[in-house]
Amino acid sequence: MAPAAAPRAIPRLVAAGFFACAAPDLDFVAGLAGPVEFLLYHRGVTHSLVLLPLWAVGVAWVLAKLLREPGGWRAFYVLCAAAIGWHIACDVITSYGTMILAPFSDWRAAIGTTFIIDLWFSGIIVAGLIASAIAWRSRLPAVAALAVLVGYVGFQFAQRQHALEFAREYADAHGLTASRVDAQPRPVTPFNWTVFVSDDERHRFAHINLVRREPRRYQPGDGFIARIDSPYLPLAQAIWVERSRYGEVGQARIRDAWQSAALGFLRWFAAEPAFDGTTEGGNCVWFVDLRFATPGRNVTPFRYGACRDSPREPWRAYELPGPGAKLLLH
Repeated sequence: MAPAAAPRAIPRLVAAGFFACAAPDLDFVAGLAGPVEFLLYHRGVTHSLVLLPLWAVGVAWVLAKLLREPGGWRAFYVLCAAAIGWHIACDVITSYGTMILAPFSDWRAAIGTTFIIDLWFSGIIVAGLIASAIAWRSRLPAVAALAVLVGYVGFQFAQRQHALEFAREYADAHGLTASRVDAQPRPVTPFNWTVFVSDDERHRFAHINLVRREPRRYQPGDGFIARIDSPYLPLAQAIWVERSRYGEVGQARIRDAWQSAALGFLRWFAAEPAFDGTTEGGNCVWFVDLRFATPGRNVTPFRYGACRDSPREPWRAYELPGPGAKLLLH
């Protein structure tokens, strides 16, 4: 009876694994309360390694009921725990940050090897799924795809070290040895990076490609991929740009806005914060996290500001998604 039952169990296992792997992102509902809540709670308790055993029980129980698993939640528990763990691991390799110790700590783990949307990473997974569906009696396609995926992330880690070394060389050459260096992954290839040399006052950064010998030219009509790929220059031709954390003029007001209680959430979240302008009259001061300033994109996400009508009033937080500002906190 066991051999005959196994094929009927496979669809249930596949479905359970799929939904369990997606389950941590149910925390998107925090975004319904507002963008600040999204930053505070996304990749929080549902992405916690501490709570993983508990979440695995709950997800396994729900899926066992929905999929009518004869063995109950225990039949899905190990699979659900592995799937949730895999989801957390895939988030940790990005630069957004994942609170793997929540609710006991809001520290955000971020290895920063992989861009948030990596077509090569996704392509390896899709290829493995297709191969596994074709040769469903064998584990070889799944094992091979997993090995390639792990190898790819390891390759990205090596490229990140290369990018960091380039940033350190720049810092040493310009007497910035006390500065912090960072490297953020960028789209299209694992060779595209934005490197930072930062101190308490300003960021110096460059968009680089680790293997190019010549710049990649872009002309209107070349397409979206070419547009977001072309800004990354060969190392020998890297262009370093400076961005101030507090602007060049009126720094007292800008610092006051940045240190206000209204922007406490942004100070906690932003890894590369920089001043991003003011409204006419100076009532609003805007900031951006340069981690998410990707060349070629029309919009930079996570742009927030603090506004007040007079120096006697407290600062209020706003989001700036586009041409208009949205009040976040009163």
